[in-house]
Amino acid sequence: MCSGNAAVISKVFVFICLLGMMQTSMAAQKGHSTVYKVTTATELTDTLKRVDHGDTINLASGTYRGNFLINHSIYLTGEGAIIEANSQGNAISIYASNVHLSHLHLQNWGEDLYQHNAGIFIDKGQENIVIEHIVLSGDGFGIYAEEIEHILIQHNQFIGNHQLAILDRGDGIHLKKSENAQILNNQIINVRDGVYLESGGHSVVNYNHFKGLQYAIHYMYTQGDMASQNIATQVLGGYALMSANNIQLIDNQASHASEFGVLLNLTQDSLIKNNDVRHIHWKGGDPTDLFESGKGIFIYGSQGNILQSNLISACDIGVAMALGGELNRVFLNHFINNQTQVRYVGDIRVEWSENQQGNYWSDYQGWDMTGNGIGEQFHLPNDRLDKLFWLYPEAHFLMESPVVILLKRLDKLLIKSDYNGVIDSYPLVSSLDLSIKD
Repeated sequence: MCSGNAAVISKVFVFICLLGMMQTSMAAQKGHSTVYKVTTATELTDTLKRVDHGDTINLASGTYRGNFLINHSIYLTGEGAIIEANSQGNAISIYASNVHLSHLHLQNWGEDLYQHNAGIFIDKGQENIVIEHIVLSGDGFGIYAEEIEHILIQHNQFIGNHQLAILDRGDGIHLKKSENAQILNNQIINVRDGVYLESGGHSVVNYNHFKGLQYAIHYMYTQGDMASQNIATQVLGGYALMSANNIQLIDNQASHASEFGVLLNLTQDSLIKNNDVRHIHWKGGDPTDLFESGKGIFIYGSQGNILQSNLISACDIGVAMALGGELNRVFLNHFINNQTQVRYVGDIRVEWSENQQGNYWSDYQGWDMTGNGIGEQFHLPNDRLDKLFWLYPEAHFLMESPVVILLKRLDKLLIKSDYNGVIDSYPLVSSLDLSIKD
């Protein structure tokens, strides 16, 4: 009797152990990610339908024709793999969070900007997307997304169609109502805007190169963003801040643009610091027309901003200010050989210095008698005759006449302390830390 009970107990114990092992095995299998190796477009479409979250799809080198949908949290990669979208729709559409794409070449997606055709289209509400080491070449948007959070876009190359008019191209990266985007170390050429951010915030856009496009970085109704160490060249405009708040634009470069290096349009409480802006020139434009001149920095209806330690060199206009842009702090900047250093036609006295430190002006003719690095005579970037010629551009041809030159010198000598216009009461007589190059 005892041996029979012992046998039953032994069998029950073995069954419980086997059941536990089965449950452990099932749990391990459920948590295990699968790596799929894919070689054809048909196989890729089928695999995308049956993958589980956390799986990896590794594409063999070759061309995959079609428009592919991602509905699971997967990792898709493929060194040497080309996704050919056949000039329609999106190359890849993402309808899931936690998706990682890398080492792919996407090309020839659709050109319908109203339908948001893109190399990579991301559906609303997704988060934690990583896109890296990808070449995107096509007419529409490179990456298009709305209402997403925490996207990382790094080490990619975006190539638009230079044969299209700029406004007919898609943006390289277009993010709307999105938060906490990181856009790092990308090369973006021949698109509309390099990076377009609208109605979102707290993005970081660093170490990117832009060429042959409208605006390098374009902020619209955003807040709390930062851009640093970016380089923009041969563009219409460098960095456009429109109706934005609390933007930090630091250590960026803009050169050989036609409209502006930095635009502050109805923007508030932003820091524009240590930027290098040079050779902003509107070829064939009317130098008497504000909107046909290349402006290093254009302040339009913006207040509460800080412009500090920027280099502005060889531009048609160093800084242009209009429509209530007086209430900003401007100091420690370097204005070097701009055709017109400052253009302001308002009737308010605007002081451009802080804590008895002004700006460096290449055309300043004063002296530093005390050796403190500050000129003894205040500096007026403009005088009353400048304003007169801006108001009556038909008389511009008289600007370089000997009589006008003499009158301008006399005007500066006779100027009163209640002068209305831009004035630097503490002009620097030598440059500070910036590397000034011709």
